[in-house]
Amino acid sequence: MKKYFMTIIFIFLMSGILYADEWTQNNSDLRRAVKNDKTPPTRLEPLTKLKPLNEIEGVIRRVKIENGEKVIAITFDMCELETTTTGCDMNIINFLREKKIPATLFMGGKWMRTHSERVKQIMGEKIFEIGNHNWSHGNCALLSEKELKNQILWTQSEYELLREEAGIEDINEVPELFRLPYGRNSEKSLKTISDLGLRIIQWDVAAEAGDNTNINRAKRNAKKVAAMTKSGSILLFHANLVPKGSLNLLREVVKELENQDYVFVKVSDLLKMGIPETVKIGYFTTPGDNKALDKKFGIDGTGRRK
Repeated sequence: MKKYFMTIIFIFLMSGILYADEWTQNNSDLRRAVKNDKTPPTRLEPLTKLKPLNEIEGVIRRVKIENGEKVIAITFDMCELETTTTGCDMNIINFLREKKIPATLFMGGKWMRTHSERVKQIMGEKIFEIGNHNWSHGNCALLSEKELKNQILWTQSEYELLREEAGIEDINEVPELFRLPYGRNSEKSLKTISDLGLRIIQWDVAAEAGDNTNINRAKRNAKKVAAMTKSGSILLFHANLVPKGSLNLLREVVKELENQDYVFVKVSDLLKMGIPETVKIGYFTTPGDNKALDKKFGIDGTGRRK
């Protein structure tokens, strides 16, 4: 009988190890590990269509919290260009899971396809929600209306297809939040995105600054990030292995903000807690500071100029 129970315990422990290993960073998660595929998704438009917003809301940079609660939303961009593949930082994902920190992950549709198994895993985690970050990081200030709709709808479709494959029903049928690649848009694209039923979520704290692989530098930068953060803030990070040292910085930022009694929530929950503060044209930290990226990366993030 003792041997029987020991066997059961061993199997139970091993099953836990196997489950943990499913989330461990592996070679397929690395940048350029998966062959690039720039073809459209197998379904060009989602079966589920969102209703157009009643009015053009603008670009949400933060939320004004009126009841004094110290709440913030941490967001992550997970994307890649048409010409290459990027990684999936499972160390960041696992840190959030370990700490039970809710987060909003803005995924590019092409990136979702590259890391489809990871996306289906993430869909099953209640602390996460997924937003739309365009198909291949196309610049919303430069894309034609048709190209912009393709970038958005292809991403909605890829999410929908992966949700179907995962058999997960208790999450949004398609993303309802949108993040601007490069933080760029035009007033015309505001209407297009609004007509597709998506709310545009920017940030008021661009957390990552330079290389944070050095832990002491990450600690110094985390203090700067915490100093910029206030109740209702939306923080920008990346979880596609670009830039470097994001996990180090995230750990230290979380530590700093927890010491200040901040509570982390998903963006969708933050929006219910106050009044969104918006602008017409998105930017990183000061208006116009991202316009130079139009020339550097072109229309669709590949260097195409026209």
